[in-house]
Amino acid sequence: MKSPWPKNAKVAVTLTFDFDAESGWLSRDPALAERPGIMSQGHYGPKVGVDRILNVLKAEKLPATFFIPGWVAEKYPAESKRIRDAGYEIGHHGYLHERATPDNPEGERQAFAQGMRALDAVLGVKPAGYRAPAWDLTPITLACVKQHRMTYSSNLMDDVFPYVHPGTSIVELPVQWTLDDAPYFMFNPLVLNRPMNTAEAIYGVWRDEFLAMYEWGGLFNLTCHPEVIGHGSRMLMLRKLLRFMKAKKGVWFTTCRAVAEHWLTQSR
Repeated sequence: MKSPWPKNAKVAVTLTFDFDAESGWLSRDPALAERPGIMSQGHYGPKVGVDRILNVLKAEKLPATFFIPGWVAEKYPAESKRIRDAGYEIGHHGYLHERATPDNPEGERQAFAQGMRALDAVLGVKPAGYRAPAWDLTPITLACVKQHRMTYSSNLMDDVFPYVHPGTSIVELPVQWTLDDAPYFMFNPLVLNRPMNTAEAIYGVWRDEFLAMYEWGGLFNLTCHPEVIGHGSRMLMLRKLLRFMKAKKGVWFTTCRAVAEHWLTQSR
């Protein structure tokens, strides 16, 4: 099969980071604001995780896309600006990491617009793409994406290649829970009481997922969170994975925006 990627690359790799900070917890339950221990898990992202990730990306000379809720940009403008000023793409990720529901379309529209305004006000950024908190779409989400003249959505799990949503020019960049750090590592004894995995075990999963995409020619769309991946053994594992992928020939490391723009040229 002919490669759909530039320069006949075997696989496209997008390294994406959802910079949620405390918003991921607050969107679950606003009352968690009164639990400093839980909030500190989110605060680890801006306090430690973001700079650890930026250092690794700089050292490895790799592009990335950061999805930032508007509330996080407002609360942590310095950290958000460091991401922007380092040259990384910034995508839209809601306002307070709200999980949209079909029974509240007006609430979804308002949160979508509020997040866009915050990214523009704080960072001067008009994002090209949208990643819904928890990847939860409703029947109106793509209409919001289209209304705000965005190029792509990165939320659905029904392919390993990008595709254009019928009747639109919106490119879907598929995701998978398998390639998300949160299910493996995110833990709290009160809210998310579940087993944690070792970094080495998940290195094996992500390495083999990459090798499958390398064979199939698809999109390896990795999703991490500064407050989750940004801990010691996990950062060492991430760096190991990046170096493993870099050692392979024909890997296109790029941003979500670049993948979407390229796919539109392929689809015409």
